[in-house]
Amino acid sequence: MAAKKGAAVKKTKKTDVKKSVAAKKTVSKKVGTKKGATKKAPAKKVVAIKDKYSKSQILTEIAQNTGLSRMQVGSVFEELAVLVERHVKKRSCGEFTLPGLLKIVTKKKPAQKARKGVPNPFKPGEVMDVAAKPASIQVKVRPLKKLKEFAAS
Repeated sequence: MAAKKGAAVKKTKKTDVKKSVAAKKTVSKKVGTKKGATKKAPAKKVVAIKDKYSKSQILTEIAQNTGLSRMQVGSVFEELAVLVERHVKKRSCGEFTLPGLLKIVTKKKPAQKARKGVPNPFKPGEVMDVAAKPASIQVKVRPLKKLKEFAAS
C-alpha cells in the first residue's frame, strides 16, 4: 500500500508540473503581443552640413536643439574638457571613452638612445647618426561604431 501511495503522489506532481509549464507558456505568449504593440519614436532627420562650424556656431546649434542656454552648453563643454584631462594626465588611467563616438588612449613611449653608424634609408651605402629621443606619451583617438557609421552614411 505504501508503494501505491508514493506512486499516486508522483503522478500528481507530474501533472502539476505540466500545468505550471502550460501556464507559463500562455503567459509568455501574452507578453509577446505587448512587445509588438509598442512603437518607437521616428528618427530625427539628419541634414549634412556643407561648411565646417566654428566653436561659436557649434555652441549656438546645440543650444537651439536642446533648449539649454548657450552659457550652459559652454559650461558642459568645459567640464567635458576637464573630465578628459583627468583621464589622460600623468598617474591616471590613460583612457577616456565618449560612448559610441570615440576613445582616447595614451601610451608611454620609452626614451631612445643615440645611435651612430646607422644606414641611411634615403641614400644607400651611406651611414648616419640618429639623435637621442626623450621619453614621451603618445595620444591616440580611435573612432567607435557610431562615428564610423556616421562617416559611412
